[in-house]
Amino acid sequence: MSHPPRSNRGHRDKNGDHRHNRDSRDDRSSSSRPPYYPRETDSPPKHVREVPRVQHEGSKCTHICSRRGIVLICAVLTNALVLICVIAAHMVSSGITSAAGVGGFNINSHLNMQGTELQKARELDMQYSQMRAPGIYGGLAFSLTFAVISLLFVVAGNKPPHLMTRKLLVGALLFQAVGAVVYVVAVGLYLHFIIRVNSTDVCQQRERLYARSGYTWMNCDVSGGDAAVALFGLITAILYIVGTVLTVQTIRGVKRYLQERKRRDAERPRAPLRAETTAV
Repeated sequence: MSHPPRSNRGHRDKNGDHRHNRDSRDDRSSSSRPPYYPRETDSPPKHVREVPRVQHEGSKCTHICSRRGIVLICAVLTNALVLICVIAAHMVSSGITSAAGVGGFNINSHLNMQGTELQKARELDMQYSQMRAPGIYGGLAFSLTFAVISLLFVVAGNKPPHLMTRKLLVGALLFQAVGAVVYVVAVGLYLHFIIRVNSTDVCQQRERLYARSGYTWMNCDVSGGDAAVALFGLITAILYIVGTVLTVQTIRGVKRYLQERKRRDAERPRAPLRAETTAV
């Protein structure tokens, strides 16, 4: 069996001694140096350190601005438009004498009526406004109620659908389904009420009185404001129908999601129980 020459072994030992001495000198020199402190330029920029962690979870606006939420928001807006049009229609059809009284200007300088004609116009305008009063009060209460309830469902939908209670989703479904039917019926009743009021003798006398003074636009036809009320009412009904369909799809999607999660939990292998060992 051959052994390496003794001279080589001694050479390696010397090299080892030199390496040991060099390491010890490096340690002494490093210990004699002052400790290292990172400079300000080595630290990360301030704006990098202060950046908050981005949360990847969906925000409340993301859930509110879903398709179902956007439809409800549009329904709130159309309800507000119905309310505005009901007020505008009443103000326009209340007559020039009522508008002059509200505006605060001199009625004698703006109307071609004087004496008994002016007094008769005031009486007819007052009677006509009283006859239309149930329509404006009912329209205001109806549109305001549906606008508030729709807004409440919008605010309540700030969570993912699978975290919302089933009662809330079913309530939104029933509200929109019933709201669509009720709005169509309400628009029909409103137009029927306006046409019936316009067919009375008070409206006919009022139309002839204003026509003699040159105000032919003050007639007993359905006004543009009333037509706008019916138009926005039907748009609101359509939005509620669309919202009903989307809510049904959401409920089905949540049901499938819960069933799938339940199935995955059932198929997930359980960890084996540790065998109890007793010391002998």
